[in-house]
Amino acid sequence: MKLAIHFGVTTYTSSNEDWLSALDYVVEAERLGVDSAWSVETWGYDGATPLAYLAAKTSSIRLGTGILQVGTRTPALTAMTAMSLASLSGDRFMLGLGVSGPQVIEGWHGVRFARPLQRLRETVEIVRRVTRGERLVYHGEMYNVPLPEGEGKALTSSVPPRPNLPIYLATLGPNSLDLSGEVAEGWLGTSFIAEHACMFFDPIAAGAAHAGRALADLDLLVAAGVVAFSDDVESLIAPRKPGLAFTLGAMGSRQHNFYNDVFQRAGYADVALEVQDLWFKKQREAAVARIPDELVLKTNLIGTEDMVRERLRVHLHVGVNTLQVNPDGETLDKRLATLARLIELVKEINAET
Repeated sequence: MKLAIHFGVTTYTSSNEDWLSALDYVVEAERLGVDSAWSVETWGYDGATPLAYLAAKTSSIRLGTGILQVGTRTPALTAMTAMSLASLSGDRFMLGLGVSGPQVIEGWHGVRFARPLQRLRETVEIVRRVTRGERLVYHGEMYNVPLPEGEGKALTSSVPPRPNLPIYLATLGPNSLDLSGEVAEGWLGTSFIAEHACMFFDPIAAGAAHAGRALADLDLLVAAGVVAFSDDVESLIAPRKPGLAFTLGAMGSRQHNFYNDVFQRAGYADVALEVQDLWFKKQREAAVARIPDELVLKTNLIGTEDMVRERLRVHLHVGVNTLQVNPDGETLDKRLATLARLIELVKEINAET
């Protein structure tokens, strides 16, 4: 099992401009042996530009977009961006894609959140054609290239092809998980609870089988939340609840909150729906208070060293390949100390198999 981290100023620094601290964190993580670093794209900084900066400052750590939002770029531009980052990084780049949700796509970008799964499939197909160096001719349900009856003609990328550029998909629903298994090299999992891994992995395996592959052919990368060590477990639980409440209540509309849907399917329907309702009523403190301790413990790596070690074993046992983690700490040194401690535990768990 490998480790991945985030790269960005909104995740690890108190200022949204302190790129040097964020860079120092990844450079040291690379030295410690972390496998990959992933950027974030919401409604702040884009997910691609920071990785170009990081590519110039690192040498071995792999770099991924977690995620670029389809629907906000043309598929050809997505392919161009991916090939640029692959070239700049010496082919350390991984293209992570996802559909986001109506709040961001419609509320921020002004683009209709229409048929997202079909859009995701067609984006992957077009990106593949571009990165393989093929002449781009594509006529789908969402995209037509070149435009029929237009003045443009089919083009081939003017830069060297990169046919092995890996694509990861961030998906949550059964049909989109199936698509990940069918067309992607990796899966970016969020809202993941290892005890309910089959809810995610079974559809991915089915999609892989459609393509003549197996689940083991994909890198299953899941967000394991915050990492924090303490014998005072209660003190670690409370600070994590607002983030879960935000995910359940604010990450989407009442009609479309894919994260909320996942927790409902995992057996937390009452909690998920109540938190969402309280959030929309602007009763934020009540929403936070409704989050059970159990859910915090299952979606983060927090507690005593024995507790974290056991959560690592559970993830490894269900088939997770890579854990994306957010080490806690008030300073860079403290975050790195937590990360180093986790790395030693992962080595220990890996040695048991």
